[in-house]
Amino acid sequence: MKKKNKNTQLVWYLFLLPSFLGLALFMAYPVMESFRLSFFRSNGTIEKWAGIDNYIYVFKNAGFWQAVRNTFYIGFFQLLISIPLGFIIASIINQMKWFKNFFKVIFFIPYVTSIVAAAMVFLYVLHPDMGLLNTLLSSLGLPTSTWLADSTTARWGVIILSVWHQLGFIIIISLANLQAIPNDIYESSSIDGANRFKQWWFITIPNMTGTFAFFVVMGWIGALKRFSETYILGGLQGSPGRSLYTIVGFIYERGFGGNEFGVASAAAYILFAIILIFTIFNLKISKMNKAN
Repeated sequence: MKKKNKNTQLVWYLFLLPSFLGLALFMAYPVMESFRLSFFRSNGTIEKWAGIDNYIYVFKNAGFWQAVRNTFYIGFFQLLISIPLGFIIASIINQMKWFKNFFKVIFFIPYVTSIVAAAMVFLYVLHPDMGLLNTLLSSLGLPTSTWLADSTTARWGVIILSVWHQLGFIIIISLANLQAIPNDIYESSSIDGANRFKQWWFITIPNMTGTFAFFVVMGWIGALKRFSETYILGGLQGSPGRSLYTIVGFIYERGFGGNEFGVASAAAYILFAIILIFTIFNLKISKMNKAN
């Protein structure tokens, strides 16, 4: 009997073996190899020991800090707009009697759209002369903008694209958590004379703090890894005026644009440290651990 059980377990391990090999080859090995390269000057063929020089170089590089500022600027305003807006829209949909599923689908479509394809479309939407957004603004009598043609407004073009893309995810998750709040609380508050706004303010929002913490943590992780949309809209240099130059853009430019794989690897591990510290900080601030 024991021999039969061992043979059964062996079969299951054999089925899992391809997955383990894939994880080791495409995840574990690149992570370790990148860490090793961060201590070498490497152009892909010739390597020379550099110690921590690559890390010092990245910390002293003005382009890296500009990338950090751009990444945090876009990420901060994206979350500041998308989380409250998504929650308000979810609250409205949750109160609707008809067409709930229709609006869920409408708002969720952008999230399942490829960000690369969406960025290609926004190249035309944000065109200063023929763009759809400026045409809409001018038809409403509002001032138009140069958007991606000017370094002062290009980052807001990326913020608009990111908010549009992430809004569906925030709405769907918010709706799921709104429906999990017990109706008994609302019924009790109605007996006490609370109107809809007071219920939303004093019952709904406090019960959603764990969800907001989740949005903030996941949003910042995604924001710090931002690359695809800024690369499509601003190219390798993050044009105009490096306003769309992000941390991952710096890594990509140094690694694949300049063949400085050691510097790119060091920057990648600095980004990992930033994400780790920022995630711990957000968890502490939002008290997510305590809520869980």
